[in-house]
Amino acid sequence: MKAILVEDGKLIWGEVEDPTAGPGEILIRNRATAINRADLAQRAGGYPPPPGASEILGLECAGEVIGIGEGVRTYKEGDQVCALLAGGGYAERVVVHAGQALPVPGGIEVRDAAALPEVFATAWLNIYMEARAQVGERVLLHAGASGVGTAAIQLCREFNNPCFVTAGSEEKIAQCKALGAEDGVNRHEGSFADRVSEWTSGEGVDVILDPVGGSYLNDNLRSLNRDGRLVIIGLMGGASAEVALGLMMVKRLRIIGSTLRARTVAAKSQVMDELRDRVWPLIEEGKIKPIIETRLPITEAEQAHQLIASNETVGKVILTID
Repeated sequence: MKAILVEDGKLIWGEVEDPTAGPGEILIRNRATAINRADLAQRAGGYPPPPGASEILGLECAGEVIGIGEGVRTYKEGDQVCALLAGGGYAERVVVHAGQALPVPGGIEVRDAAALPEVFATAWLNIYMEARAQVGERVLLHAGASGVGTAAIQLCREFNNPCFVTAGSEEKIAQCKALGAEDGVNRHEGSFADRVSEWTSGEGVDVILDPVGGSYLNDNLRSLNRDGRLVIIGLMGGASAEVALGLMMVKRLRIIGSTLRARTVAAKSQVMDELRDRVWPLIEEGKIKPIIETRLPITEAEQAHQLIASNETVGKVILTID
């Protein structure tokens, strides 16, 4: 089969060995994958796949089941599925544990379903499983126009969690509001903490989902209400910062570090089970949708990476495979 390979820093559409489905796994004829910032980090040598995972880039895919491993009872050949991967998505065929796959929701074209697994799993895991957001609690979403951000806005809207976003332009803020964010601030216009305070009448938010890390830490802590939870899922703004421990103690704050890729199959399957039960019905009803910036052939993966690196996109960039 063919796959995107990284050779001397360049993305090459080349030949690799076909994967085979082992016990508990399914083999998927891949129709599409989607770009995640983790792909750019892995390509640069900064985010290696976990032990045993494919070295090929790509954390999600969508296509048809063409092979069934021993013990799999949930799928049959011909089923259309999308899947959360630890690697291997930039390829014509993908193997994944059956627990990390879900049926393509009704009303969604199979290639567009590649925009669902990684971002909705990340948003659901961190807001509703790690931070345990309750009905009515307020949420601050950084990078609101990103793939995870646009997924999280829709989840907050449907599960009654008013949300405030940060993003890189007024246009992006407007697009986030159209998806359901109540308000937002351009991250280039100084600290977001004062605007969050205004939005919450001085109380602060209950949950923050943050892919930025170090440079946002102090303003994040300022923005939290008592018993607030900060979930850090990325380090785009640095990997270290001083922590105001007194503020944490007085406000009883919690900082939660979270990654998805290296979790066990069982843990990922639990996330996917919750998506199937709680989120997939909303997609099929048309209340939630994948937000897609553009679709490109997989042979244009280089251009797709450049688009993501530009910070000009809203939602996902899809790579299609014929």
